[in-house]
Amino acid sequence: MSGANEYHPSMLRGLCALTVRELKKWLKDPVMILMLVLQPLIWMGLLGKSMNINAIFSTNSLGNLEIRDVKIPGSLLNPPVSGVIVIPGTLIAQQLQQMFSDIGAKIMQNTFGVTDYFSYMAVGMVSMIVMTTTMFSGMSIVWDRRLGFLDKVVSTPVPRAAIIFAKVLNATLRAIFQATVILALAYLLGLQLSSTFTLLNLLGVYAAIFLLGVGLSSVFIAFSLRSTRMERPMQIISLITMPLMFASNTFFPIHLMPDWIQAVASVNPLTYLTDAVRQLTILPLDASKLAFDFMYLSAFAAILAAIGIVLSWRYLTR
Repeated sequence: MSGANEYHPSMLRGLCALTVRELKKWLKDPVMILMLVLQPLIWMGLLGKSMNINAIFSTNSLGNLEIRDVKIPGSLLNPPVSGVIVIPGTLIAQQLQQMFSDIGAKIMQNTFGVTDYFSYMAVGMVSMIVMTTTMFSGMSIVWDRRLGFLDKVVSTPVPRAAIIFAKVLNATLRAIFQATVILALAYLLGLQLSSTFTLLNLLGVYAAIFLLGVGLSSVFIAFSLRSTRMERPMQIISLITMPLMFASNTFFPIHLMPDWIQAVASVNPLTYLTDAVRQLTILPLDASKLAFDFMYLSAFAAILAAIGIVLSWRYLTR
């Protein structure tokens, strides 16, 4: 009789119910959705377009070259000719401008992998929006605790892992949606896709975003499990945001950074997400590099999700 009255809660049902609740909270605040889309759009429109690195290596940076005619004795030529050869200064200026234009395109290609810096930077904005979205998952659990909702959920038979993963899944789904909007807007602003890009590549982009979202959300939720004040997650966000973003290849290639920053960037998960998304969108696909990116992101997500579950069992109390 006692066995018949035992209730075994479903992990999946609890996870779905809590995730739907989180998404409804998000969808009921259209201003928040608009702000989260406008922020990276402003970065792309202002920073991406104003930092027109291509112009540094264009003929416009040379200005109006004024080169006088050059006289060369015919005896210096091979084969030598009689008299003096006059090379017009305008012809020399044109040759220099053409040479500089070709060199500029090669420098951009060798440095960024593409000849358009906006495309390089716009894809980096995907990593930025994923990082920003997942960071606020920790604030959400603090807010639920202050409202008393967390105490009620903990009192139910719903597994504690479902409570954590509902926050994680909500953050990753929001990040995927926002990344889709950002890529669409970037394409309208001039994003140049590679010849290997297909719509199926978007599935790979979403998979990479999901893995990083799981890892980062687990980190920030773990930091906020016992917190009752909003200041703690805000301080953590302020401390981690800048190092994560700038010690990665989000805006600039790693191989041109100082050695000590390269060491940090080599273990920064944002580096591997950005590289994976670039491989799938604007760069020629390198299967071995892409596979390594996914291996790193998978290990990052698995380890930190496991830590989040362990901490939820221990510290997620009333």
